[in-house]
Amino acid sequence: MVIIRAEESKDREAVREVNASAFGRPGEADLVDALRENAPQHVSLIAEEDGRIVGHIFFSPVTVESGAGDWAAMGLAPMAILPEFQARGVGSRLVREGLEHCHRAGHDVVFVLGHADYYPRFGFTPAKPRGIECEFPAPDENFMVAELKPGALNGRAGMVRYRPEFRSV
Repeated sequence: MVIIRAEESKDREAVREVNASAFGRPGEADLVDALRENAPQHVSLIAEEDGRIVGHIFFSPVTVESGAGDWAAMGLAPMAILPEFQARGVGSRLVREGLEHCHRAGHDVVFVLGHADYYPRFGFTPAKPRGIECEFPAPDENFMVAELKPGALNGRAGMVRYRPEFRSV
């Protein structure tokens, strides 16, 4: 049975392996290491089965630059599941638990740059129609936002800026 829990320091090497295996390269594993060290108020959860870490999700602060004043939110990235555990609901559980952790920590808005056919099931909708854009070039349907508190986006717009660590991936 897969359990979802907060990442602990003892999990770091296994989290690296999950990210490198899922993405087929070390870039996302390096990103997680850098964010873990430099991003305050991050949320990092792991999926574990029989003592083996099989999935990981990371949320870090983003800034939304706006003429009306900058505001803070969270960004979901990366999420990684070992290939042999994909399509078994592990990712869905990580996303749901991660959003709940963000909400309990007082974060009202989460952004994701991801698959347009996957993230809407968790309440994500395209950000562009709400007047919110991503600093990275991406199709409009892939840059999405979820309100964890109803109305949190009312009257808000701007450009989402991710932490500098994302520029090295």
